[in-house]
Amino acid sequence: MVTNSNSKNKIGVLLVGHGSRLPYGKDVISELAEIYRQKTEYPVEIGFMNMSKPSIPSSINKLAERGVEKIVVTPVFLADGVHTTQDIPRILGLDNGGESSGHGHHHDHEEQEDFHFHGEIVYTKPLGADSRIAEIIKDRVNNAL
Repeated sequence: MVTNSNSKNKIGVLLVGHGSRLPYGKDVISELAEIYRQKTEYPVEIGFMNMSKPSIPSSINKLAERGVEKIVVTPVFLADGVHTTQDIPRILGLDNGGESSGHGHHHDHEEQEDFHFHGEIVYTKPLGADSRIAEIIKDRVNNAL
């Protein structure tokens, strides 16, 4: 019997947060990653654009060490903005026509950091307007009443 489990092991997922001097954002991204890990077979890492650790390049290196050949990067942001359309793609090395150079650079205000991954990086859209998020809003409003 031939299975695709071997090819699934070649895919990694990177959830990207903004980063903050305060721990709350990192805590939420970490919890979301843990919830997602329970729902997928792919290795899942988190990375932050700036201020928080681990950095995006550090997490890419960690996935590369696990032998993945493709990394799906999802920004855990609600909407597109400068960070999701310019800063994160630049860190990922995707600012030259969508192709990853295999070397990324950290946020402009911090020390530059390279990653060493020569596979495919697929960058998704942020979370966006989704009925599942609207359900969370509904719960928050109802709990406040």
